[in-house]
Amino acid sequence: MKFLIAGLGSIGRRHLRNLQALGERDIILYRTANSTLPDEDLAGLPVENDLATALAHQPDAVIVSNPTAFHLDVAVPAAQAGCHLLLEKPVSHSWERIEDFQHAVQGGGGKVLVGFQFRFHPGLQSVARLLSEGSIGRPLSGRAHWGEYLPDWHPWEDYRQAYSARPEMGGGVVHTLCHPLDYLRWLFGDPLSLSATLANSRELDIDVEDTADIDIQFEGDFSAAVHLDFLQRPPSHHLEITGSDGAIRWDNDTGAVDLSRLDSKRSEIISPPEDFERNHLFLAEMRHFLDVTHGKAEPLCTLADGLAALQLALAAHRSHRSGEVQHLEVAEDVS
Repeated sequence: MKFLIAGLGSIGRRHLRNLQALGERDIILYRTANSTLPDEDLAGLPVENDLATALAHQPDAVIVSNPTAFHLDVAVPAAQAGCHLLLEKPVSHSWERIEDFQHAVQGGGGKVLVGFQFRFHPGLQSVARLLSEGSIGRPLSGRAHWGEYLPDWHPWEDYRQAYSARPEMGGGVVHTLCHPLDYLRWLFGDPLSLSATLANSRELDIDVEDTADIDIQFEGDFSAAVHLDFLQRPPSHHLEITGSDGAIRWDNDTGAVDLSRLDSKRSEIISPPEDFERNHLFLAEMRHFLDVTHGKAEPLCTLADGLAALQLALAAHRSHRSGEVQHLEVAEDVS
């Protein structure tokens, strides 16, 4: 297989290293040379600065890891060329050109895997299993919390110049930390409605929202509250679910799941493998993408899944602007 990586920031470099670790060597880089990282680890790899020239190499698969606002600039022509896509989340920063992208995927025939890597977390996979087994009875409410201080993310660069902090690049805490919007839908199905309040604390000197509180209503009277921020030190990312017969808590820091049942005096701790670390999520995602490209698997997170998460993020912005509850539609699956 021949791979093209579009965008060589931190996530693009991670995908490159993981591809190489999995034995892939036929890799082309498409870049605009705006990355703030050094180029030493790219030595020896063919580089193109023009997308049409890069696609003329006829890659089988394209990894789209450039800034959010430019995803579709790469994804649409790559899909038209019939390439399989590993498309970083979120799919885009707006709904413009989404229909063009869907038509390109349908016409080109390639598969799309959207890069919500938390679907590969062993802890969240345990949560999904426990819910399917009815371990806490009927789910009643949930809360996802993710706070992480933006200036600590990439210490080698000025965080104010990174895409997460810039509206023209699709930044802001809702788009940047949208993983809970995906994994809540994965665990509980399509939401019915959403309301949100966004804020800019002015603590970080950026022109995007740095805090978001989003309330989501699902079928069966299940509701979930999502809190996201760029401010919290030390960082915290966890999910709590209350059910009629118990509760589940997943902590990203430890990777463990704490299951409490009303019929038991002791909670059950489900720990990840002893050697588990963050990159294992991305390695598992890349292994899955290789299976998708070889026709051995269907995408675990489809284009429709990615568009559903984007709809939630955009609805959060609309709700904040209007002060009104947003009623949601199910994204069409064209993958």
